[in-house]
Amino acid sequence: METALWQLWWVWAAAALLLAIGETLLPGFVLLGFACGAALVALVVLLPLDLGLSALLAGFALFSLAAWIVLRRAFRNPDDQTRVIREDINK
Repeated sequence: METALWQLWWVWAAAALLLAIGETLLPGFVLLGFACGAALVALVVLLPLDLGLSALLAGFALFSLAAWIVLRRAFRNPDDQTRVIREDINK
């Protein structure tokens, strides 16, 4: 029986590598969360689980979101002082 392409761990690992390489070409942390999500899905595919495409894509989305949140907090500018205006500046 032939294995579907999305059930192969190295396909997800290659996607993670391509996204990480793409991250070096773009400013900011645009693709790094997606690269982490794809790498985590590659690890999940290595487990002896029979997951369908929808489950893998949902896992990719959740892992990518979690990685983006963690990376945003980890690489946040420590002196990020957002100015909050509490009254109308046009008075």
